[in-house]
Amino acid sequence: MSSEDPIYRVQFVSNGERYELYVKRLTQGSLFGFVEIGDFVWDTHTSVVVDPSHEKLKTEFADVTSTYVPMHNVLRIDAVKKQGTAKITQLSDKVTAFPGPIYTPKNE
Repeated sequence: MSSEDPIYRVQFVSNGERYELYVKRLTQGSLFGFVEIGDFVWDTHTSVVVDPSHEKLKTEFADVTSTYVPMHNVLRIDAVKKQGTAKITQLSDKVTAFPGPIYTPKNE
């Protein structure tokens, strides 16, 4: 990796969707159980083709300087050499949020 500041690819789940964002700032955060991400890195499109999920992310995080993601929603964090395209993908119905309910009563 170069001597420049690292770029992190953060993947997490929110509202049944998988978010993939590129950020320059990543800390454990001051809130217990949360990962703080900030300094978002957005792709500058030079072509006519525009990804709608990328534009949705740019709009959603337009005025955000940092955001706190619950640790149990984080899927993966990678330090990458160069940024990719931020995106949102829909999760299948087979994926459940963690943690689930501790006690589920039996139906008799």
